[in-house]
Amino acid sequence: MRIGLIGAGAVGQSVGALLVASGWCSELFVASGTEASARGLVTDLEDLTQVTGSHVRVTVTASAAMGVCDAIVLSPRSPFTNRARRDVRMAGLTANAPLIVHLARQLASYAGVAVMVTNPVDVLARLFAERSGCQRVVGIGAATDTARYHLTLARHLGVPAGAVRGHVIGEHGDAAVICASTTTVHGEPVTVPLQQVRAELAARPRRISDGIGRTRLGPAGAVLDALTHSLGLADGMTEVSVRQETGVWLGMPVRYTDGTPALCPPPLDDSESAQLAAATEKLDTAYTRLTKEI
Repeated sequence: MRIGLIGAGAVGQSVGALLVASGWCSELFVASGTEASARGLVTDLEDLTQVTGSHVRVTVTASAAMGVCDAIVLSPRSPFTNRARRDVRMAGLTANAPLIVHLARQLASYAGVAVMVTNPVDVLARLFAERSGCQRVVGIGAATDTARYHLTLARHLGVPAGAVRGHVIGEHGDAAVICASTTTVHGEPVTVPLQQVRAELAARPRRISDGIGRTRLGPAGAVLDALTHSLGLADGMTEVSVRQETGVWLGMPVRYTDGTPALCPPPLDDSESAQLAAATEKLDTAYTRLTKEI
């Protein structure tokens, strides 16, 4: 199994460490905005392979040469300062989109799995898919949102997080839809304190960023989860951003069987349906506006 990693920032570093330490793949190819950053990460990961006894071979490779990989993780980030306090992920669209277009051209007709990490992930996953022609593009974010939801609700109710079943779908951002109407605890319906939950879901990434600069470990875990399922290494349900019938990429539960995806949208009440429709319109409008500019 050969994995390409484009982007040596906070998430890229964490993904690389997970892949190497777990011995999850045979080869890891790293590319970044500068050769120095790619080589720096490879050198650090080589040290990790030696310390942990990992068999993974890590090398610097140009992003254009990653067509041989079984999967590519796309986590580049433009060097801009994001000062937004609301709709933070969407604020990176104009800055990050040219990077994704450039990579899409380099990786035209790529046949493997492409995992989009760069925000706004839903819009950029669509951009990469449509500009590259790659048929197996997923974005991460919904799995992290859902995990945070389970943790938050479990703490509020005083139950184990594993007892909570429920999804967060739609946009990975301010328009995320909490599927409260189908959430259960120990298999039983539960009243979800939506105001408190939404406040905590908004606070968690800010708390991480304020404390350590960038979120990294949760998204890295979501990348590994997406790779495991989309490459057919494990069957089961996970949340990823994928193309909907509307053409818009949205976070949604997807069941994988031998790497083949099947959308499993949860039932929604009227309020949740309206929220999902609004998120769809928001993301489609952002994409349409973007494509007129690049």
